[in-house]
Order: sequence, then C-alpha cells, then structure tokens
Amino acid sequence: MDRMETFTLVPRGPFTLASSLRFLEGFTPAAYSGPRDAALELAFAVEGSWETAGVRVRQEGGLVTAVVVSPQAPSPELMTAVRTQVERILSLDVDGSGFPAVGERDPVVGRLQQRYPGLRPIGFWSPYEAAAWTIIGHRIRIRQAAAIKARMAAQLGEPVTFGDRVVHAFPSPARLAGLDSFPGLAGRKPEWLRSVALAALEGQLDTARLRGLPREAALKDLKTLPGIGDFSAGLILLRGAGDPDAVTYHEPRLALAVRDAYGLPGPATPEQLTEISENWRPYRTWVTVLLRTQQEFQAAGELRWA
Repeated sequence: MDRMETFTLVPRGPFTLASSLRFLEGFTPAAYSGPRDAALELAFAVEGSWETAGVRVRQEGGLVTAVVVSPQAPSPELMTAVRTQVERILSLDVDGSGFPAVGERDPVVGRLQQRYPGLRPIGFWSPYEAAAWTIIGHRIRIRQAAAIKARMAAQLGEPVTFGDRVVHAFPSPARLAGLDSFPGLAGRKPEWLRSVALAALEGQLDTARLRGLPREAALKDLKTLPGIGDFSAGLILLRGAGDPDAVTYHEPRLALAVRDAYGLPGPATPEQLTEISENWRPYRTWVTVLLRTQQEFQAAGELRWA
C-alpha cells in the first residue's frame, strides 16, 4: 500500500474543526454531507496547477492533521500548494489569537463566540470556485444553484475516493473554459463561466494576488469580469480569497442579522455597519460569519449549536 503524504497545521487562537463541520452542513453552496466522525473530506482543484487533490482533515487536541489521499505521489510543489489552500479554506492562515479580545470589547460578539466556540469562516475551496458560484446562483434560488453546482461537479469534475465514498471536485478552469451549455444555466451564464475560467487560468483570481491588492483595488479588479457585480466581488474576496477583515455592504441578510443581534429598529444601514464593525477589527469578516451563522440556524429552528 502506498504511503500517503501528510502535513500538520497548528491553529493560532481558538479553532475547532467540529464547529467547521457543523457550519458546512448548513452552508448551502458547499452542500457538505461528509462523515460525522470529526473528519473533513475535501476534493478541489489546486490553485496554479489546477490538478485535483483529495485531503482528509482531522483535529486531535490542538493540532490539525491533513492526509493527502489523492494524488498518491504528489510532488513537493503540489504538497506546498495543497497545504496553503487547506490553511486558507479553514482560515488557519490567519493568526486568531486576538479574536477573543473582540468578544471582550463587544458583548454581542462575545455571546456569539460562546455559542459557536472555535468557529472560523470556512471559505470556498478557491476564489475561482467562489466566482463560479456567484455566476451559477445569479437570479435563482440558492438551493437550485447548489443543485446545479453539484451536478456540474459530478458530471464535469474529477472524482476522489475516500474509502467507500467518492467526492467530485468542482470542474477545473480548463474544463469550464470550453463549456458551451449545461442544464440549468440560462442566458449568458455559460459565457460568464468561461470568462471566470480564463481569468483563473491567467492568474487574475489567484488568492495571493487578491489578498495582496488594496481591498478596493481587488474589488474593482474583480468587477471587470463579466457577470460580477458588487455583491459577487465581495463574496469572492471575503469567502473565496479569505480576506479576514472586511464588511460587505451589499449583503441584505447581513444587515438583517446585525439588526436582530444589536436590536436595531430596521436593517443596519451602511453607516451603522461601519460604526458597529469598528470594534470587530481585525476580524470583521469572522464576526459577520458568526452573525450569519446565528441567523441561518435560528431560521432553521436550530437554536443551539450541538
């Protein structure tokens, strides 16, 4: 039997993989339905080479261990890229040791941290996949979009075998670059997906590049892509590239979540979001995920994190 390559990540600050799994179960775009034994099984196209990788992640004590189940003999360069991508997906590339202090400054955040201990944002597997999601979901219901995305993975993506379970990665940019049509994709969506795929192949959607640009410059750059507007650009940067410290002003559900959490008379205005989120720095994205998590689970009638 071939020896599988592994690597270990050491979270800086609070982190619980079990909370990440619980979050993903309710994160419709990911549609995660993996094992419930505290293991996270990921199949994704690796940024840069776009080779499909399969990784099983577990946490024991304070250490997070990842086993690369596919490919069987990854090159050192691929291993480095896989490690970097897994760190970013789990938000372990960010030093979270100062996050508890945000809850000390803001009691609302403190209560959320107690309710959802160790939860960090779980990102899309790449900014490319986040961009594709925004195109697929344009002007249709989120569950309908998730079903289309899952079918695209099953029909166009590469399979990864985890024991007796097969997970299909979302199709690589090279695969989508030649997409003419797909059931459920109406109007110009196939054309827009081809543009997103070409942008990924050319490096425009590279995580390091997006995170290295000033935030407004990154958002402006993303909006040069056909079909990408204000909301989509913010989602790609925050949840695709994993920017830990930003607030999107084009997300109506966040305005409602802030209203409910802070007892505002109506949806939070941009001015109110700016004022309230000052106390969340440098983890504003993380707090918005906590707020949205509470909103989603309350809407589903699951008032307790269990």
